[in-house]
Amino acid sequence: MAASVEQLLSSLSGVEEPIEELRSLKTATLALPLSTLAERLPALRLEVIFRLMASPDREQVDRCVAILERFLQALEPIHIAQTYKEDLQRGLYHPDDSVKLLSISQVGRIVESSEAITEILNNQELLKQIIMCIGGDKISVAKEAIKSLSKISQSTSGLDVLFGSNLLASLKAVMAVSDVVRYRVYELVVEISSMSAESLSFCANSGILSQLLDELSGADVLVRVTCTEMITALAVTHHGRQYLAQQGIIDRMSNMILGADSDPFSGFYLPGLVKFFGNLAVMDSPQQICEHYPAFLQKVFDMAEGHETTMIGVAVDTLGIMGSTVEGKQVLQKTGPRFNNVFKRIGHHAKNAATELRVRCLDSITSLLSLPEDHHTEDLLAMSESWFSCLSNQPMDLFRSIATQPFPELHCSALKVFIAIANQSWAQKQMIESPGFIEYIVDRTVDPDKDSKDIKFELVKALVNSKTIAEVFGNQHYLRLRAYLRDGPYYVKAISTVAVEGAE
Repeated sequence: MAASVEQLLSSLSGVEEPIEELRSLKTATLALPLSTLAERLPALRLEVIFRLMASPDREQVDRCVAILERFLQALEPIHIAQTYKEDLQRGLYHPDDSVKLLSISQVGRIVESSEAITEILNNQELLKQIIMCIGGDKISVAKEAIKSLSKISQSTSGLDVLFGSNLLASLKAVMAVSDVVRYRVYELVVEISSMSAESLSFCANSGILSQLLDELSGADVLVRVTCTEMITALAVTHHGRQYLAQQGIIDRMSNMILGADSDPFSGFYLPGLVKFFGNLAVMDSPQQICEHYPAFLQKVFDMAEGHETTMIGVAVDTLGIMGSTVEGKQVLQKTGPRFNNVFKRIGHHAKNAATELRVRCLDSITSLLSLPEDHHTEDLLAMSESWFSCLSNQPMDLFRSIATQPFPELHCSALKVFIAIANQSWAQKQMIESPGFIEYIVDRTVDPDKDSKDIKFELVKALVNSKTIAEVFGNQHYLRLRAYLRDGPYYVKAISTVAVEGAE
C-alpha cells in the first residue's frame, strides 16, 4: 500500500485532469495508518499536491486539501517548516477558505514546536498574511488565525515579533476593516494579555488594549456590551485585575452602575457589569469588593426585587456565585433584612416563575445554603437555617412539591437543594419531622429517569456521611439509608410469585 502511494504521487506529474488520480491517492492515504505514512513521507515530495491545489476547480481543491491534511498530520513540524513553508504561505492567498484553514492550522502546529518556531518568526510576510486573515469574511478562518497568533505569543520572542515590529502596524490596519474585525483583534489581544504579566505589558504598550478600554465610555451601547464582556475575560487573571484597577477601569464600571438608573439603555450593558463584579468578588474577596463598590450589591438587590425577568435571572445567578463562598455568605448576612427580603423573592420565583428562572433560582438557593462541615459554627448554621425559613412558610414542603413534579430539570434542582443542607443538623431535624420524607427518599419508584435516581443517591450519600445523621434520624432510619446506599441507585427488589394449580 505504501508503494502505491508513491506511485500515485508520481503519476500526478503532467496529468491535465488529475481528479481520478487524486481520488485514488486520497483513498490510499486515508487507508494507511499515520505511523506508516510518517515512515514513508520524508522521502516523498508533496509539491505536486500544493501545485494542483492552486486550481480554480473546487472538487480538485477539496481532494488536495484532504490529502495534504493527512500527509502533513504525519510529518514533524520542523520538517513541514523547512520543506513546505513557502507552499503554506502561498496557501494564505488562495481564494478558497479551506486552503487558508489548512495553511493557518499548520502554522499553528509549527509554532508549538520549540525547534520549528523560528522558521515562522523569521517570516514577516507569512505572519502579516495571517493577520490579514483576521479581516476575512469567513469567521472560521479568522478564528484559526487568532488561534495561531495566540500560540505565537506564548513566547517572549513571539511577543517581540508580533508587537515590536511592522506587524503591529498590520494589526492596527486590519482593525480598520470594520467594527466586527476590530473586535476580533481585541479578542486576540485580551487572550494574549491573559497569558502572563509580561504578555499584558506588550499588549498595553501596543496601545490596542487602552483603545479597547476607551470603548467602554463610547456612545454606542452595543459596543459597551461587547467591551464589558472582553474586560470580564481579562479580569479572570490576577495580573489582569491589577491592570484594570490601575487604569481606573473598575471604578469606571462602578460609576456606570451608579448612573444606570438615568440611562434608558442601561438594560443592555447592566447585566454584563453585574456579572463582572460578581466574578470579581469570588476571585478576590467578596467583602473587599462590596465595601469598595457598594453600588454593585445594591444594584443586584434592586434587580432581584424588580419585575424584569432578564434582570432577575442575572441577579439570582450573581447572588449564587457570591454565596458559593463562606465569606460571600457572611457579606450577604451583614445586609440584614434586605437580603432576607431578596431571598424570600427568590423562593417565590422558585415556586411560581417560568421553568428556566425556577431552575436558576433553585441553583442559586443550593449555592447559598451549602455549608462545608468544617464551617459548621453555631453562627453559620443559624444563618443558614434563618435563610431557609425565609424562602416560604413551609420550605420543606415547597421543595418536596417541586421534587415530585414530572419535569426533570426542576425535579433534580430541588433535590440538589436538599443535598446542600443534608449535612446540617437543623435541616436533618426538619427532614425527620416532615411526614413521609424518609419514605420518599428511599422510594426508588418515584424517580422517573437515570439523572433523578443519581441525584437521589447523592442525597442519601450526603445524609449517611454526615456526622450528626445517626443521632438526629435514629438507628432505624439511619440503617434504611445505609441499606439504600449499599444497594445503589438502580436496585430493584425481586418479587417472587407462586403458581397455584387451577388458578386462571
